[in-house]
Amino acid sequence: MLASQERPNFVFILTDDQQYGLMGCTGNPIVKTPNLDQLAKDGVLFTNAHVTSAICTPSRASILTSQFERSHGINFNSGTSMSEEGWRNTYPMVMRENGYYTGWVGKNHVPVGKGGYSSGLMEKSFDYWYAGHGHLGFYPKERHSIFKDAKSDTQVEVIQEGIDDFLSNEKKLEGAITFLDKRPEDKPFMLSVCFNLPHGNGTSSMQQRETDDEIYKSLYRDQDLPLPEHYVAKKDIKTPKLPPSIHRASDRQDIYDYVDEPETLKERYTRQLQALTGIDRLVGQLRATLKKQGLDRNTIIIFTSDHGLFMGQFGLGGKAFCYEQTTHVPMIVYNPREKKKNRGLTTDALVQSIDVAPTMLAMAGIAIPDTYQGKDLSKLLSGEVAEVRDYVFTENLWSTQFGNPRCEAVQDKEWKYIRYYKNETFPAQKKIAAAKALGIDVNGMLYKVHDIDLAMYRSFAEGPLQGEEPVYEELFHLAKDPEETANLATDARYAQKLGEMRKVWASEIKRARGTEPPMVLRYTADSEAERGVMIQPK
Repeated sequence: MLASQERPNFVFILTDDQQYGLMGCTGNPIVKTPNLDQLAKDGVLFTNAHVTSAICTPSRASILTSQFERSHGINFNSGTSMSEEGWRNTYPMVMRENGYYTGWVGKNHVPVGKGGYSSGLMEKSFDYWYAGHGHLGFYPKERHSIFKDAKSDTQVEVIQEGIDDFLSNEKKLEGAITFLDKRPEDKPFMLSVCFNLPHGNGTSSMQQRETDDEIYKSLYRDQDLPLPEHYVAKKDIKTPKLPPSIHRASDRQDIYDYVDEPETLKERYTRQLQALTGIDRLVGQLRATLKKQGLDRNTIIIFTSDHGLFMGQFGLGGKAFCYEQTTHVPMIVYNPREKKKNRGLTTDALVQSIDVAPTMLAMAGIAIPDTYQGKDLSKLLSGEVAEVRDYVFTENLWSTQFGNPRCEAVQDKEWKYIRYYKNETFPAQKKIAAAKALGIDVNGMLYKVHDIDLAMYRSFAEGPLQGEEPVYEELFHLAKDPEETANLATDARYAQKLGEMRKVWASEIKRARGTEPPMVLRYTADSEAERGVMIQPK
């Protein structure tokens, strides 16, 4: 382990629902993100970074644990929370155990401990906690009492106050949970900053209030924003991207209905851009604060997102797929301690969100737990190696009443193979109809998870490893078709390549599953009812 004075500080920034092309440095010609663009110029920009699961909870659990979902076993439909044993292996806990002062600001969307979000385990696990479980909305004080003393009302600015409080060492925010009066100056720190933006739960609740910053009221509204390439309005869909038996678009969550028409899509896109510019300003203020306090030369900043999002491309809305639009995310690592020749670089190395935790531990001189499945990127950052893996594996196990397809994918820099399984989930439309007819709460009907769902989820995870065959396959030549427009799986000319990728899948899914059972606890509406607790979906 490195001596305390030699160990770097870390700030890990995680956005929500941020598709790759939402920053200037990732090719967006409209959005104003000068501070993120500068961070990329000062650090390393990864142009081929991917999540493991393209939906919030499993993706965030994967970042925390450095495990694929099949190993950690946590999703909205899994009926589980992370056990205390599993929580001890997460990067914040390992770093705290090894002498780091730890903080968490913003959003948590991973149930941890007995009773999940109500266990209190996460709140007790950090030296500084200023966060809400589940969605924050654009106005977090209206959802979470912990933010009640914030001067600001809007999410990015509330989170900014938490960051400033953590870094200032003054502890002025009465709502924040702290266990020391001051951050010890002889200890390095690890601060996780987690947004609920530009996620739809935040952008849909933007109201252009008089008290909102001008960014969120008028920015980009004087421009005629373009529709995404390959955008298809609902009324114009002739041939769906996926067969209806695989993806029941008619059961899609109504929160994505904005993609159906150009005008509602443009309004949501405007709000996404506004949110990104707000986040960008926060990054600039963060770096200025670090410099003012003399912390800038020893603080590593890592920026990424939990997954991307479809914005009407091919008529699709949402995120629970294995396509590039949902799995490909921005990733920037800025290490001021790195040699200048290794900064300001762009790399197309295949990296994943599960690489964040082992990379931070390696850079902190901390041994990486045996449970971690990600790669240490520190040698890639220093230029010692050019690649860390040959293939990326992604998966979607959130197959629910909303018609989502259960699928897995493997890809290298040239090819991607996706396989889909039989979709027999009970339709959301029928659940909604029954709930309305009987006066049952619709959200409870749709989102509460019961013990039977736990069993179903486990069958989803284990089925393909036990011989379950796909009912549909896709093969894309990414080098020539990066937007995945032409499925070559049934083209006889690519039969050999299809066979090769199937073999890669067979190997990668076994590696993703691992050999140990998931470190989880039962966490369902049934388990909580037995304890006399009524849980509400997060």
